[in-house]
Amino acid sequence: MITVEEALQIVNAHQVDFGTEKIPLHQSVGRVLREDLYADRDFPPYNRVTMDGICIQNAAFQDGRRQFKIEGIAAAGSPQVRLSEAAHCLEVMTGSILPLDADIVIRYEDVTIADGYATVNLEAIRFRQNIHEKGEDRKQGTLVIRKGRAISPAEIGVAATIGKAEILVSRLPKALIISTGDELVDVHENPEAHQIRRSNVYRLQTTLNHFGIKAHTAHLDDDLEAIKNALTDFVDQFEVIILSGGVSKGKFDFLPEALAAIGVEKLFHKIKQRPGKPFWFGQHPKGTVVFALPGNPVSSFMCTHAYFMPWLQGSLSIEAQPFPLACLEEDISFKPDLTYFAQVKLRYSAEGKLMAKAIHGNGSGDLANLVDNDAFIQLPRGRDLYEKGEVFPVILYR
Repeated sequence: MITVEEALQIVNAHQVDFGTEKIPLHQSVGRVLREDLYADRDFPPYNRVTMDGICIQNAAFQDGRRQFKIEGIAAAGSPQVRLSEAAHCLEVMTGSILPLDADIVIRYEDVTIADGYATVNLEAIRFRQNIHEKGEDRKQGTLVIRKGRAISPAEIGVAATIGKAEILVSRLPKALIISTGDELVDVHENPEAHQIRRSNVYRLQTTLNHFGIKAHTAHLDDDLEAIKNALTDFVDQFEVIILSGGVSKGKFDFLPEALAAIGVEKLFHKIKQRPGKPFWFGQHPKGTVVFALPGNPVSSFMCTHAYFMPWLQGSLSIEAQPFPLACLEEDISFKPDLTYFAQVKLRYSAEGKLMAKAIHGNGSGDLANLVDNDAFIQLPRGRDLYEKGEVFPVILYR
């Protein structure tokens, strides 16, 4: 049995680069950018008007002029025009190019327009006010988005601005999620008294959907030969396999034996942690990575977020981010010499601190308790009391 730190090191050492692919920009939300994006021209590309109003020459205003003859309108999307005389003004719209020989924009709220003239109702103005200067945000050729970022609507807007109709992203792995056990029936079925519905497979599937992975699913009954035959086919078809259940010490927990029989190398089995101690991890010589998670729903859920998610993010080249830290609201006592992933409810204090309060359920089978919490707080082994006010990392799942 290994420590949490050793398990994480092994898992992350077996990250897999699945390559890249180009996809349409509008389909890329949630995908991982695999190319640096540069400004193809200045941001903004011209001196941009930021308020509807009029434009004038600052020198004319400073000389005492307050009334200006309107000589025309500069609309957004129109070519640049020129202000012909210091005694004149042009009406300008938000987003339009600042006319040549103008250096001040005064909003409509501060002028009175009548009989073809605009009267400025201000006694002081600021040079180049209400003008977004050419190249003020980014200069042509500068890096605007670094590769390794999960694409959000913010990145979509920038990529569209620089003309990226297609974008290079991490290719998603071919993934399979397998539930195991004779006691399981599907979600639409009415279970007998000795049965329960499959839940882990749906949770895992939605976890992968978050990254855009459309994972396949399968179910295996507790039959060793059937399991070996099915897994032999699966390692040929998929790049990552996630199994749920069948890895503990029960007489029908056949997965470790079956995985060994088909040539999957065991990299570890069992971690000094609670929940999730029976977690099994390995890799087939063909490259398929296998996560065999405990069947108890809280154990499976925790291992997914603590181990599988960091592995997947690293494999997709997402920039690694440390887990946030939270402060305990109350003492937590835990006597076994294991790393304890306690379920916690989070809130922010009046001072802006992230606070964590443990809401204990009835063990690793109590999946309903997960909806009352927001995260797991990782409490290190080697002690039995974690005191109010201490700070520890939290693994968010909400």
